[in-house]
Amino acid sequence: MSDTEAVDPTGTVIDVPAPEPGSAGSPCGYARLRAEQPVVKAKLPNGETGWLLSRYEDVRAAFADPRLVRPLLSAWPPREGADAPPPCLPTFLEMTGEHHERVRRTVLPLFGRRRLEFMVPRVRAIAEELLDAMVAGAPDGTADLVPAYVEPLPLRVLCETVGLPYEERDVYLPHTLALLGASGLTMEEVLAALYALQDYASELIARRERAGEGEDYLGLLLAESRRAGATLTRDDVVSFVVTMLMAGYKTNIQHTGNALLVLLDHPDELRRLREEPARIGAAVEELLRYVPLMNAINILVAREDFTLHGQRIRAGDAVVPVPASANRDPAAFTDPDRLDLTRSPNAHVAFGHGPHACTGGHLTRLQLTTAIEVLLERLPGVELAEPAASLPWDETTPLRAPARLPVRW
Repeated sequence: MSDTEAVDPTGTVIDVPAPEPGSAGSPCGYARLRAEQPVVKAKLPNGETGWLLSRYEDVRAAFADPRLVRPLLSAWPPREGADAPPPCLPTFLEMTGEHHERVRRTVLPLFGRRRLEFMVPRVRAIAEELLDAMVAGAPDGTADLVPAYVEPLPLRVLCETVGLPYEERDVYLPHTLALLGASGLTMEEVLAALYALQDYASELIARRERAGEGEDYLGLLLAESRRAGATLTRDDVVSFVVTMLMAGYKTNIQHTGNALLVLLDHPDELRRLREEPARIGAAVEELLRYVPLMNAINILVAREDFTLHGQRIRAGDAVVPVPASANRDPAAFTDPDRLDLTRSPNAHVAFGHGPHACTGGHLTRLQLTTAIEVLLERLPGVELAEPAASLPWDETTPLRAPARLPVRW
């Protein structure tokens, strides 16, 4: 992130661009900002202000900039004295310095391609089971993919891979959903949900310690934490469970639903993918670029003063890189508002960049790949049963998605 000398004295504060109705986010709303105000102070949903970064180069650099750190969810915005919340464990996204490097070195291999290849048959079996049940319950050849496929698949995969009990979802999901919709909650409500998740994770780990390790992530990490000279603590394993619930559940539901809608709404692209299934890898990368996985919800905090594109950013200021805008930047992608399932190269920043790039990115890729492959194999003639423009949307959290996805086959 290069500094410039001239400083904008206007002190302009804008609203975060509002999502277009019936869309996953607001990438189009950032086009003017990229051209005219690439670094601009905005009022965030919680009432605080932060510097929005909308250009690809700046967003990518911000994620790797040591002058910018992720604050603790329980400590931002900061409060002092009697109002300060009690300390809580950092999620993996909030860890910094040596702690983050130590934990990442231990956890990252578990999300590598070799480990994920081991999981492919199980993830595929879950997808096939869900689609088979949907077809069996739809003698007229029509169904809604959201309740039958889009919503249960990410949770089933998360439970299977992490080691979360699916039958206890009514215990941990309400707290998870509260945190993901945090813009509408008070800090006290956010903290209550976070502490409840940590308590659940700690209790689950205690049960697993008594029962012995397994082959899921939780079992492998617990075994690692017991190893002589281990670099992973029990608290780190608790943080892992909380992180996976926050980053691996609703975000994957949102993106899976939106990606399937985009595919079904581009029948020519879908037909080419059906005819050339070997192109699924490039198609998934393009869907990750094209469909906003995250909008303006990446809070970083400046550790020192610096100037960027004429704006003076002070120590303590929030900086908000927006991947959804960066992924539509014409300076980085040719014809960025066009879906091109053969796009290559495709260096999107859907999973961030640098030390805090999403650890579970490959698991998300595997899940989306499998969801598409199984859908096209089981239902080769699948198509939307209603016009995309008429579909209702779930807009109750920043992770917007179609509330229904009716299809016929």
